[in-house]
Amino acid sequence: MPAIAKLGAVVIDVNNFDRVKDFWIQLLDVEVANEFPGMAFLKPQDGTAGVTIQQVPESKSGKNRVHPDLGVEDLGEAERRIHELGGSTVKHNEAGGFQWYVMADPDGNEFCIAAV
Repeated sequence: MPAIAKLGAVVIDVNNFDRVKDFWIQLLDVEVANEFPGMAFLKPQDGTAGVTIQQVPESKSGKNRVHPDLGVEDLGEAERRIHELGGSTVKHNEAGGFQWYVMADPDGNEFCIAAV
């Protein structure tokens, strides 16, 4: 049976539009594909869904129910570079020898990084 839908983009709600947009552009090393006030469609990396940054009036409240998982070559180096971009570490995790870090962008939106 064919898929009902194809993932087009992950939309991230933000308050600080320009700062968070720049964070994700640098984190993913992508460019803006299309932009209008309060919304930026980032070019997808090869073979992945795109990311859309959308300005909203309300602040984040509580844990994200859906979040991106990102593969990195080196967890420590990726964490350091994310901090340089204005992101933060939420938590380090390990299960069965597998490690991943929960990170947050400058608006507090959570995402995970794991070594690939």
